[in-house]
Amino acid sequence: MTAQIPPAGERMMANAIRALAMDAVEAAKSGHPGMPMGMADVASVLFNRFVTLDPSMPDWPNRDRFVLSAGHGSMLLYAIHHLLGYEDMGMDQLSAFRQLGSRTAGHPEYGHAKGIEMTTGPLGQGIATAVGMALSERLANARFPDLIEHYTYVIAGDGCLMEGVSQEAIDLAGHLGLGQLIVLWDDNGITIDGDTDLSTSTDQRARFAASGWHVLACDGHTPTEIADAIEAARKDTRPSLIACRTVIGFGAPGKQGSHDVHGAPLGIDEIAATRKALEWDHAPFEIPDSVYAAWSRIARRGREAREAWEARRTASPRRAEFDRLCQHDTTPLTQAMATYKAALLSDKPKVATRKASEMALQVVNTALPYTIGGSADLTGSNLTRTKGQTSVKPGDFSGDYLHYGIREHGMAAAMNGIALAGLFRPYGGTFLAFADYARPAIRLAALMGVPTIFVMTHDSIGLGEDGPTHQPVEILASLRAIPNLTVLRPADAVETAEAWEIALAATDGPVLLALSRQNLPTLRVEADENLTVRGAYLLRDPGERQVTLIATGSEVEIAVTAADLLAEAGIRAAVVSAPSFERFARQSDTYRAATLGDAPRIGIEAAIRMGWDAVLRPDDAFVGMNGFGASAPAPDLYEHFNITPQAVVKAANSLI
Repeated sequence: MTAQIPPAGERMMANAIRALAMDAVEAAKSGHPGMPMGMADVASVLFNRFVTLDPSMPDWPNRDRFVLSAGHGSMLLYAIHHLLGYEDMGMDQLSAFRQLGSRTAGHPEYGHAKGIEMTTGPLGQGIATAVGMALSERLANARFPDLIEHYTYVIAGDGCLMEGVSQEAIDLAGHLGLGQLIVLWDDNGITIDGDTDLSTSTDQRARFAASGWHVLACDGHTPTEIADAIEAARKDTRPSLIACRTVIGFGAPGKQGSHDVHGAPLGIDEIAATRKALEWDHAPFEIPDSVYAAWSRIARRGREAREAWEARRTASPRRAEFDRLCQHDTTPLTQAMATYKAALLSDKPKVATRKASEMALQVVNTALPYTIGGSADLTGSNLTRTKGQTSVKPGDFSGDYLHYGIREHGMAAAMNGIALAGLFRPYGGTFLAFADYARPAIRLAALMGVPTIFVMTHDSIGLGEDGPTHQPVEILASLRAIPNLTVLRPADAVETAEAWEIALAATDGPVLLALSRQNLPTLRVEADENLTVRGAYLLRDPGERQVTLIATGSEVEIAVTAADLLAEAGIRAAVVSAPSFERFARQSDTYRAATLGDAPRIGIEAAIRMGWDAVLRPDDAFVGMNGFGASAPAPDLYEHFNITPQAVVKAANSLI
């Protein structure tokens, strides 16, 4: 064990958490006191004896990660941070729990306060994202064993384990053997509706064991049992589940053990009874100095560990290499990509943008040492693996390509965890139609502002014979609706290269690339400037235009052909390539007006019109889909659904 029990005793440390939780929830008149009170003993033992972190430098690379997957019990985390002495978690924040402008939101929000490793609200996301954090630790340890070796701890509840993504996550973690991952399950037998036997009969211990985990159990209110279980988990080479048998709302004599204490204030009378039962003779939001002293020892131990690590880093012969990994410098990519784009203009390849993505990725992965690729069992279709990349395997984390299996949600969450860990930039692929399987993690990446890169291929009816189940006619619109997500649908190899430049430069939000299966010609004639950065730009400017054709991705080719046909008829058509509505929306009004013009507009996309109001007016036309697709070769589908140059010409003639 890594620390002695302080004089105040772990039960007093735990009771401080219980008191702060019930007082804050009561002050807010809303919240969840049950889990913080039930898991207070487990958390106190975990932090007191095992967790290594430094509140004075909360983001140092070799800290242990703590993820509160059961995010509704946020007061557990806020109370711990207050007691540890995080400078931004004063008592004023706890007393303002769940109030506008406070750092103590109803669920922990990444970036709202120091030390919050991720946003946890949707159940299951925490444990799944923690798998990525633990995976990042193993990847970094394989490269820098002298500088990175730490644990990822998760507190999860019954709800986290019921969510389907938890199975994807534990299966992946067990397969890879992520032995530095320890999940503490709040095994209290209670959900919102009542006892868990209302909705589940799963033997969770057997389930985790079947997935390759080390499984233990303990009384969640007996410190010696808790400590022994964590100690055993730390020594095992497998990821560990510790089933902590607890009483929800422990200490509240009239409500503990009942779903009544899960998500509502205890009430004044029950709080008074709880104070008496716990022998906690202190006013609301009052903590004795002896308890603060006990928790401060944890912070001091962490600071000493961090300072020792800094000394190792300073002395390491690979310090410069490690620092480059942490900095994510894209400078080496700039010249390499400029040379590559010049070659594209010379060669003018006709390739699918998924292939163009693979080509650009070869440049990226050669230039940058910190990219980690992967796919949800579609490597040969997504084309996310480049020459020189090697697979990450159980027991061998020296590789840089992950086989996530058919686990789209688990993949997306794990990539978020890798990105949050801060040492690597992950990208991973699947079909765009399956973005909905990954959507909760994509949304969470956008909410947290994490620069995860999602590679989504087979982006339209252009994928052809696989039919409507695989043709994502509505998915683009739904993804464009997510705030802070940049969706890029490039038209050719040059735009695809520029899209990768944008993705690698992103720092405050995720990027999603929507890529074609069918071959597309190179349309760009210059590449001195990254025009995709603007979101939309004039690909063809006829001067005094009579109509503006706006298209994305594979349909830009259709717009160009239609413009040629219109020119033959004496009609001047401007062509706007619009790879990203989000980036275009951030341009100046002057630039947007100059790009779109005043003439009638026609939007062209092999998807539904929803979302196109960003660039189309009510009287403008749209050539695209009105429903689901069909199974046939791609050229036949474009003809069948009337997404053709001739249809664009007809629409133009009707508008002019």
